[in-house]
Amino acid sequence: MSGVYANEAGSRSYKLYVPSCWKGQALPLVVMLHGCAQDPDDFAAGTRMNAVAEERRCFVVYPAQSGDANSSRCWNWFSALDQKHGQGEPSIIAGIARDIIDTYPVAPGQVYVAGMSAGGAMAVIVGTLYPELFAAVGVHSGLPFAAARDLPSALSAMKRGASARAVKSAGLPIIVFHGDQDTTVHPANGEELMAQGLRSHPLGPKALPSRLAGRVPDGHAYTRTKHWLHDGSPLAEHWVIHGAGHAWSGGSPAGSYTDGKGPDASREMMRFFATVRGG
Repeated sequence: MSGVYANEAGSRSYKLYVPSCWKGQALPLVVMLHGCAQDPDDFAAGTRMNAVAEERRCFVVYPAQSGDANSSRCWNWFSALDQKHGQGEPSIIAGIARDIIDTYPVAPGQVYVAGMSAGGAMAVIVGTLYPELFAAVGVHSGLPFAAARDLPSALSAMKRGASARAVKSAGLPIIVFHGDQDTTVHPANGEELMAQGLRSHPLGPKALPSRLAGRVPDGHAYTRTKHWLHDGSPLAEHWVIHGAGHAWSGGSPAGSYTDGKGPDASREMMRFFATVRGG
């Protein structure tokens, strides 16, 4: 279904997927933010997230960046205006989520935000600015919160890795995917996303890490590092896909920027989200 949301910061259209299993019951909601040069239909096809929504029984909404706001249809994660609560694109994205919550029975404490590349960077910003709304964040090939304040610093962060070492995020549970051969967004950004999330959570420094190496049959090898709190709840999960570039891991060739040889990022994100409940 198509919709449009508007507030003082502007308006954006969106596509909402309602799974066929929905019969009026409360379901989780996932907000999916596309990358540059993508749109909701392309992103939905490439990530196969609608199929995962059928399996996991959840709503999925895909906000659309407009060409007027960014000629490449990138979310403006590098704009200082778009890094503050109550203004800019994060307020529109949060508004879209609230719009769905007001219209459909969304399960309390089960609203999540995820994205790819510029959308991944924006997902971190939205989760950081609106922790009362979102319970966890998923980032694929993205960048940390406040990694840049303008276009020159954005290009530097993408090429070399973010230098915003002292900046804190909301400390929400986070799952990160990044290819170690990504030449568009440096893999160091994935490392900093994890570090930022751990230092931003009150119990982050005491989290217990565990590491697992694996390989997709006839596909990429990967290293998965989990960080657990003492009560057994997940705080952070980092997947490094060896040999992968700037593409959604396990995605479909029906969409752009996908790599079918990697582990299934969509299903793994949804698995992670299902273990997290917000306040």
